[in-house]
Amino acid sequence: MTLYEDLKWRGLIKDVSSPEIEKKLNEEKVTFYIGTDPTADSMHIGHFSSFLIAPRLAQYGHKPVLLIGGATGLIGDPKPSNERSMITKEEVEKNVQGLTKQAKEIFGFDVVNNYDWIKNIDTIDFLRDYGKYINVNYMLDKDIISRRLESGITFCEFAYTILQGLDFVHLNKEKGVTLQVAGSDQWGNITTGIELARKKEGIELYGLTMPLVLDSRGVKFGKTEGNALWLDKNKTSSYELYQYLINSDDACVIDYLKKLTLLSKEEIENIEKEHTEAPEMRIAQKKLAQEVITFLHGKDEFTKAVNISESLFKGNIASLTKEEIQEGLKEVPTFTFEFGVTLLDLLVNNGICSSRREARELLKNNSISLNGNKVNDESMIITKDIAIEDVIIVIRRGKKKYFLGQSK
Repeated sequence: MTLYEDLKWRGLIKDVSSPEIEKKLNEEKVTFYIGTDPTADSMHIGHFSSFLIAPRLAQYGHKPVLLIGGATGLIGDPKPSNERSMITKEEVEKNVQGLTKQAKEIFGFDVVNNYDWIKNIDTIDFLRDYGKYINVNYMLDKDIISRRLESGITFCEFAYTILQGLDFVHLNKEKGVTLQVAGSDQWGNITTGIELARKKEGIELYGLTMPLVLDSRGVKFGKTEGNALWLDKNKTSSYELYQYLINSDDACVIDYLKKLTLLSKEEIENIEKEHTEAPEMRIAQKKLAQEVITFLHGKDEFTKAVNISESLFKGNIASLTKEEIQEGLKEVPTFTFEFGVTLLDLLVNNGICSSRREARELLKNNSISLNGNKVNDESMIITKDIAIEDVIIVIRRGKKKYFLGQSK
């Protein structure tokens, strides 16, 4: 199977600017770029699904260039419904540093910042050297721009597509880039770069877009949509990422394996066969989590995520460190307590039970666990030697409701 056929099989080709792209990817060695604006100091899983095109194509001898939009990030590309909130220059710079470091660590390819060349272009030169070549009617035909005409679009947003086109022309000159790859929402900006190169330089550049990866609700992964899974493990821990991926919908998981991993077609088809025969084993989901987390954070982080998950599931709390418990129970209700309090008072005073009567009933029915062990003695004193690392305790009410306590 050729590279182009592999990309099609994975569902990674939506639009191409020319049928010649297939031949170029299969028979030539091209330098291409993919970029993102620094709207945060970390990429998320939506970026990962797109940026993974870099190692995919590099495996076949193509050369990736990763772009962080320090200049375009100061402007912001048009959103479909309303103007994007502008962020400060200081925040943009902080985000550029974070993304540059992250992109180098995860993908290991050449990273550039478009602020380095756009900062030297004054307004007159921008209008004469770039704006002159892009017709306003051409810009009005862009889907993202035409959809904003009724509600209104600022000149700042309107000009964004020329800035991204300028990047394409610059990278062609400086690094020999002839192909831009991006998510499908960037098609209008890609074609502006192709148009600018054709009119200004008399050369043919190429563009390829990939469909956006959607969650089980049909919503794209991203910060705006509120379902961001950050690639920075300090924002989204390996355990949180593991929980999300291991719970992927059966209808989506094979598609995720195709788009979020570097597994071969044969490997994925074998996993799909095993998964279909025993979906309750979640074979595909487990492999997805292993591949993604190992790629992003390493084998040790994946092992830790599995260990936390299995220990919490089995109630084996005592086997975990304080940090692992805090990571695994990041979203559960928390409370503070003082040593010397009785178990009954602990349950009632911290809202774990609504009344002493309810607490006694739950204790009697063995429905309360402390650090993974069933407890039923309401007069039990909470002492330091009970706490994990002398600091925290975990209360489980029923089968799934956890509460995390930390000593004062």
